Amino acid sequence: MGCGTCATSKNGCGNSNIYGTKGCNKLNTFNWLQDIELPDNFTPFDIVEVRFKGSRKEYYRNTNNLELYNGDAVVTESDLGHDLGHISLTGELVKLQLKKAELTQDSQQIKKIYRKATQADIDKYDEYKAKESSTLEKARTIALELKLDMKLSDIEFQGDGRKVIFFYTAEERVDFRELIKRYAADFKTRIEMRQISYREEASRLGGIGSCGRELCCSTWFTDFKNVNISVARHQNLSINLLKLSGQCGKLKCCLNFELDTYLEAINDFPGLERISLKTKVGIANLQKVDILKRIMWFTYNEAPGDWIPIDVEKVKEIIAKNSKGEIPETLIDKPMGAEVQSKTNFKVDDMLEDSKIDRLERKNNSQNKKSFSNKNNNPKGNQNFKRKNKDKRNKPKPPHNK
Repeated sequence: MGCGTCATSKNGCGNSNIYGTKGCNKLNTFNWLQDIELPDNFTPFDIVEVRFKGSRKEYYRNTNNLELYNGDAVVTESDLGHDLGHISLTGELVKLQLKKAELTQDSQQIKKIYRKATQADIDKYDEYKAKESSTLEKARTIALELKLDMKLSDIEFQGDGRKVIFFYTAEERVDFRELIKRYAADFKTRIEMRQISYREEASRLGGIGSCGRELCCSTWFTDFKNVNISVARHQNLSINLLKLSGQCGKLKCCLNFELDTYLEAINDFPGLERISLKTKVGIANLQKVDILKRIMWFTYNEAPGDWIPIDVEKVKEIIAKNSKGEIPETLIDKPMGAEVQSKTNFKVDDMLEDSKIDRLERKNNSQNKKSFSNKNNNPKGNQNFKRKNKDKRNKPKPPHNK
């Protein structure tokens, strides 16, 4: 039997009964109401969440009052035949998930669960699952022969094999009339074409992100929201699309994770536009802001290379004094000393010089050149070299035998 949730491992992903779950719990919702005892004569909620391959989740009604736990394989109703999925959420928390999916409890879209999956159902499901890679390869070949502007990213067989779903991405509308005819003739099953977004494609395929961990969209993150470039500006990130884009080619979803924290911190700043502070030393202009450390860097017009870090509260105090016509002596309480200049007048090239990979090789080469030049400049060494060459020239040549 495969993993109780992701169905990717035949031996399971370390099945454990911690918190009443089984399998790796990939893309599961933590049921924080699970340990709370229900009142007497309380009827449990009869709708459960079932997860299928990839990130596809649907809701089914437990009409037979089966005792279901997370990770249990169940046979569910389908438009044609039956399907096989795994329980991902039960209990009162499903009501919130239904509201999130904009479904009501009496919705006609909610089908029913037939029974718990038997070993014969699981073996049949594994048999069709083993055909997915070869079927997808053949389907891509047919799409290329028909010269369709689309990309087949994933495939999913129904539990009984009577229907197969092809997931694809495309920029424009695609004419599937000839393609479905070819698929139906070759695969001998019902064909369903389902278009997905690039974020959903990355979620289904999975991968490792730039952070070194598995993609959030393929492990726990299921809500795909729009990410604007303004999110990066609010967090003072450099606008480099190569670094800000994920494997889907869109802006990373994790840019939204800390956005609220940055927006809340920005509200306490006097403004991120060009701010000028008047002092008796001169006028200081804003250069950089560290939102989380609450520090703002200013430079005087007379010394643009010296960056002076000032706390936000101190900046507000100076702005309040300037508005009243008061001009402080300097930006900071003590005069700008050598410590600030030593921190600000460094060169990036000097700092990176010691971190280059070939620094040891360059050091050895310089030492070899130095030793070679010292040897040539040594008069005794030159005399010995000339004496050896002179001995070679005066050495008699051996007789030549005809």
